[in-house]
Amino acid sequence: MTSRTLLAIDPGFVSAGYAIIRVSGTRGELIACSALVQSSSRSLESRLLKFSDFFESLLVSHAVTDLALETPFLGKNAQNFLKLGYLRGALLLLAARYNLQLHEASPREIKRNVTGCGSADKEQVARTVLRFFPMLSDNALSADATDALALAFSLLSRISIVVR
Repeated sequence: MTSRTLLAIDPGFVSAGYAIIRVSGTRGELIACSALVQSSSRSLESRLLKFSDFFESLLVSHAVTDLALETPFLGKNAQNFLKLGYLRGALLLLAARYNLQLHEASPREIKRNVTGCGSADKEQVARTVLRFFPMLSDNALSADATDALALAFSLLSRISIVVR
């Protein structure tokens, strides 16, 4: 049976959440869930470089086959949307370089798949997804890490993978 490894990322210049799940058959195993945290006092260019290098090292060390991203949406701040595009571009380049299968889901789809309600708030999504992973402490994970975990869980549940 061939196994695949999914890396789900909630990109951010200050905090980028990620979850890594190894899938074999209809079973998924949580390998890691955390966040890359960077100082906002560092230049945008240096944070982009560290972001790219960090996620490239995860791709290689965990033999990632699939990359999951949330589809972007224009919120209240156009500058943040533009900067998010830099991070997505770096991830798309890595996906192409390492021949990864790309998966995307909208925020509404993630919320619906995790909680059953597409308009759930972030706290409800975090509480719900953490119920599926009792080994994780909600105090130990950042909001960005739980967002990445919710993205991974959402995508895997849509193809009937049971994650443990």
